[in-house]
Amino acid sequence: MKRILKRLALSLLVLFGLIQLKPVHRENPPVSSDLVAPADVKAILRRACYDCHSNETNWPWYAYVAPVSWLVQHDVEEGRGELNFSIWGNYDAGRRLSKASSALEEIDEGRMPLAPYLALHADAKLSPEDVAALKKWVDGLE
Repeated sequence: MKRILKRLALSLLVLFGLIQLKPVHRENPPVSSDLVAPADVKAILRRACYDCHSNETNWPWYAYVAPVSWLVQHDVEEGRGELNFSIWGNYDAGRRLSKASSALEEIDEGRMPLAPYLALHADAKLSPEDVAALKKWVDGLE
């Protein structure tokens, strides 16, 4: 039994080493037209949203260890696809309002920031005051 467990452990270790060889695309493209917003709003968004919703992602150590790196890359790509503050100025006024309103709805319903992200980034948790500041900002976009 011990021999089987040792072989299993060795096999898992080799597999873990091999999956590290699968390349992960971690890139921060240039910021083309960053968000212009009041300082308090920008600070909130930078703290809670920019890692997945901008081209200024901070790639933490676990973003370099498979299989977690695959999940992080997926979340960043999906996040940038939905809303990217680094190209905010490229959106027309209607699209900015739509994206900001949708983001606020996601926040209100507790879907953003993502729970796994919050587990590792407690400072990204949005307080009621943060949400109120974001709502005020979104109302001003109309």
